[in-house]
Amino acid sequence: MDRSPEDIGGGQPVVPALAEVALALDSDGSRIAHARDLAAAFLDEVEHAHGIPVVTTTVEIVQLIVSELVTNARKYAPGPAVLHLRIVGTTLQVGLWDSNPVLPVAKSPDPERIGQHGLEIVAALAQSLTVEPTPVGKRVTARVALCPAGTASTN
Repeated sequence: MDRSPEDIGGGQPVVPALAEVALALDSDGSRIAHARDLAAAFLDEVEHAHGIPVVTTTVEIVQLIVSELVTNARKYAPGPAVLHLRIVGTTLQVGLWDSNPVLPVAKSPDPERIGQHGLEIVAALAQSLTVEPTPVGKRVTARVALCPAGTASTN
């Protein structure tokens, strides 16, 4: 079975995805806006093709998470990277694999610090955040509920 870089490592059982898409990212950072647009289009397709409601706020949160993860990968991992979006149940998994083996560590909140808030932002917005080494590099995965309980689709 062929496996992409973002699927290597972790040793966790693979859960079938309802829908998924991946985007290879260049090392120059030129595809960050494309990654955000891809995330919005993917969520729109999930809502319309699979009938899973996705609120507008969730799309905006996912775009911010994608932007932060891709920006960090481009800043700290000069080699290849892959963004992987997959729907499992009513949860979106936003995975970012990059070739840098150094695992990021969220810094303590500091309103005086300029920059280096990306991981803090992702952790605050996601239901969960995992960082795991892979045989080549690492994978950061944020999980986001597509339609939080008690909300209705507003798209």
